[in-house]
Parts: sequence; C-alpha cells; structure tokens
Amino acid sequence: MPLTMNTEVFITCAVTGSGATQDRSPHVPRSPQQIAESAIAAAKAGAAIVHCHVRDPETGAPSRKLDYYREVTDRIRDADVDVVLNLTAGMGGDMIFGDVEEPLPLNPQGTDMIGASARVAHVAECLPEICTLDCGTMNFAEADYVMTNTPGMLTAMGRMMTDLGVKPEIEAFDTGHLWYAKQLVADGVLQAPALVQLCMGVPWGAPNDLNTFMAMVNNVPQDWTFSAFSLGRTQMAYVAAAVLAGGHVRVGLEDNLWLDKGVLAENWHLVERAATIVENMGAKVIGPAQVREKLGLVKRAPKR
Repeated sequence: MPLTMNTEVFITCAVTGSGATQDRSPHVPRSPQQIAESAIAAAKAGAAIVHCHVRDPETGAPSRKLDYYREVTDRIRDADVDVVLNLTAGMGGDMIFGDVEEPLPLNPQGTDMIGASARVAHVAECLPEICTLDCGTMNFAEADYVMTNTPGMLTAMGRMMTDLGVKPEIEAFDTGHLWYAKQLVADGVLQAPALVQLCMGVPWGAPNDLNTFMAMVNNVPQDWTFSAFSLGRTQMAYVAAAVLAGGHVRVGLEDNLWLDKGVLAENWHLVERAATIVENMGAKVIGPAQVREKLGLVKRAPKR
C-alpha cells in the first residue's frame, strides 16, 4: 500500500520492562518510586503514554506484586503532569524447559505460569486506561524460554480487559499475532478499532528490516491505530519509519539503554530525541488529552 505519513503522533515511553537490564545501566528504574518518577519525567518531555512494568526494588528482578503496581499508579496519577497510563499484562506466561533430552519437568528457576485472572489482577485493581495483550506464543533469545500465550488464555484475558473498560494494546511480535488479533475482534473478544504495538527486532519474532516492517504494517486493518518500535541502536530509526508508515512511536529503556555510543540514556532523553525527530519530519507530537479522544479512553481513579 502507499505510504501515508502520520502528521499527529503520540509517543509511548516504555519505562523499565522486565528484561535483565537492571545491572547494565544505573538509569533503569527499580523501585515503584523510581519507576513513577522516570515515567513522570518522560511525560514532561513529551510522552503521552507511559508503559509500565514493576520490579523488585532490591534486586531489580521483574515482579508481579500488586502493591508495586498500586504505588506506581498512585504516584503517576498524583503527579503534576497528565499522562495516559499503560500497564503490562505480559507477566505470568513464562515457561523454561529442562534439558533438550528431558524437557519436563519445567525448570522452576524462571518458570512463572499463572491463570488469566491472576495475570490481569493488577489491571482490575489499578484500572489503567491501557494494558498490553501479547497476542501469541513466542521463542525469545534464551535457549529454553518460551513466552506462552495460548488462544484460550488470550480469549479469557481479552474478555476480562474489555469487561473492565481497559483498552488492550495488542503487542504483535510477528504477522501471525496480527492474524489472531483480528480473529479476537471478529469473535467479539476485543472491540474495533483496536490498538496495536508492532514489536520489531525481538529475537525470534519479526526482524527489524523494513520489508518485514511493512509486511506488519500492511496486516494492520485500516481503521486500527498502530505504534512501532525496535531495539537498541535502531530505536530512533524506527521513530522515523513508524511516522512515515502512518503510525505512532515507542521509545524507552525497556527497549534501548543508549542515547549515543557510550552515552547511557534516561527515559526522558529518549522521549525528547524522539519528539525532535517527529517534529523535524514536519509532524506534530500530540498530548494525552488528544490520545484519549483518538482512542476513546476514559481516565479513571483506582478502586479504594
């Protein structure tokens, strides 16, 4: 299809993620306070959406602890800047197999498999405007690790998100994930028009070459909204690519630790640079109020 550049672009900042990056940069936030403060700084730099995971404050290891999510949410909502809150719902589907000759039983070190209700418990408690739905099972770079999202699990989680009035952000790591996302909409599990994040360059999903990227873009229905990102040194190149292809952009320390060669970034640095790229392309960076109007979001306070 012909390219139609997006002229009104929102920036998502993926604040910390769940990867083992906590010891690779002092700027990767760990505690709920650090995560919230980094998200607030990103919002002040131009991010309309902040995408948040939580970590153990002492070790930096990824966590699902409800208290951490509640604290992050409250701190962001109490801040002197407006921003759309997007919480991950990707935790709880981690399988690490045993030896290749004896894959079972699963390795208890790192395996974290829980039910659908538990995977969205923090979403029900905190009521963000957006939460993520990783729309397929995938092999990541680790030899024996599988991110598990079965059709049954995705249907259950998707219905819960829809019933809560929280908009799922479909995380698509390959074209098949988009295929299934469209089926979820056809089945009435998710509502159209949907929101999609195209995740490029994540081993072993869609590689981050432009031909594959455009194949992903061409599989997004015309009335849906998509954003895109790539990892590491190509993060900023994909800011330009996403805008040129008609989409929105995501940056942040979840996906890239560096501002320049040898220069570690903070989240607000990455947002500020992304905003400069967008504006230099002749587009406008839009804020959270415009994003809510565009995506039909309702800002709500958490349950007390």
